[in-house]
Amino acid sequence: MTELQTTPRPRRPRPKAVSLTDAAAARVIEIMANAARPCVGLRVGVKNGGCAGQEYTFAYAEEIAPMDEVVEDKGVTILIDPKAILFLIGSEIDYETTKLASKFVFRNPNQTDACGCGESVTIIPAKAFETD
Repeated sequence: MTELQTTPRPRRPRPKAVSLTDAAAARVIEIMANAARPCVGLRVGVKNGGCAGQEYTFAYAEEIAPMDEVVEDKGVTILIDPKAILFLIGSEIDYETTKLASKFVFRNPNQTDACGCGESVTIIPAKAFETD
């Protein structure tokens, strides 16, 4: 009996869980360059809070955790906690400057509601792909 030999097929690239606009990438690069300590990327997540139920979070990431989703976009490394990934799939992060404020803005297809002040949101997890 002969041994069956298989060659691994190259995996097709997965779509990025989140993406950055040019403005957001430029601002993140600027912020990271001025960080007090060296960091490997920007940690993006979701936590419970606010009047709509959830809030987006940003933090400097000093290391990559074993289960982090790592996204490279426009020269920025984004790390997403596995608990937040289903809430963030398909999101675009932008950076907007108006007369009254400068802030990061999420365009999230999973977001169903937001509070009046814009500080918290309601997000439903993305559905897993169904197979026939």
